Amino acid sequence: MTLSGRAAYRDELTRLAAEDERIVCLEADLGGRGHPFQQAFPDRFFNVGIAEGAMIDMAAGLAAAGFRPFVSTFAPFAALRAAESIKLAMGYYGAGITVVAPYAGVSGAWFGTTHHCLEDVAVLSAMPGITIAAPYGEREMRAVIRRAARTGAPHYVRTGRNAAPESLPWQGEEPPPVVWDDDGAAPGRVCLVSVGEVGTELCLAVRRERPDLPHAHLCYLDRGNLSTAAAELSRRYERFVVVEEHRPGGGTASALALLMPGREVRSADAGDRWPSHGGSHEDVLTELGLTETAVWRALAACGEARVPAAT
Repeated sequence: MTLSGRAAYRDELTRLAAEDERIVCLEADLGGRGHPFQQAFPDRFFNVGIAEGAMIDMAAGLAAAGFRPFVSTFAPFAALRAAESIKLAMGYYGAGITVVAPYAGVSGAWFGTTHHCLEDVAVLSAMPGITIAAPYGEREMRAVIRRAARTGAPHYVRTGRNAAPESLPWQGEEPPPVVWDDDGAAPGRVCLVSVGEVGTELCLAVRRERPDLPHAHLCYLDRGNLSTAAAELSRRYERFVVVEEHRPGGGTASALALLMPGREVRSADAGDRWPSHGGSHEDVLTELGLTETAVWRALAACGEARVPAAT
């Protein structure tokens, strides 16, 4: 059994803090009861309440004093409400703050549009110097948190709510720029590119039906890491379908299209509509059109049928 992204973050950070007294944890009323970091290190845990911008400003001061602050709140409140503080502290000053943002995409479905966040990668990508990650599964989340603690560089970490998938396998301590899932894939096929929990789940579902389609999973989404990933992707394939729980504008597909001129890049994404009904995470995704059917439709536009053509 694996932990959800936000549970893995709390556990890994608590472990790291036992060996690094510089690590401090700030929450904006999202930690809930029994936060493991608060229980283990109450003098290094701060619940600032619903004051996300002030939380980033506090973290900037702590970083300037030599601490390694990790802050967490709902993705929309981190990426949008606190955007100016993030721009100035993490972008302009390069403060070594790590923002962990659960409830990204529409994973906070029942909470409504105020708690949805389909624009965060676009906003954070526009701020140079910030590493952006969307880990898939517990192992990736733990690796990203260890990297952030070790480097002390600005990080934005996007995750969902309660999903707890198994990370795809990779070699080494950190996920590489591209995590390949291409056993049985055939050369010349359209390459699926997955981002985040939902994007990866959808690509894995398609691969179960069409194992001849290669699948490339991306954990890091900032411009620098995407440049490295794009070079590797374009060396191996010419056509891509990017699957992401984000709007098309400013998403990973649009970034890869700019980084891979001459390659065909299509997207299965959350579109430009505002969801108008409540429901589960899956219900809202369906309303927005981000389903397995949408991935098949994007593949069909590239000439890949749902059933493999007879040879």
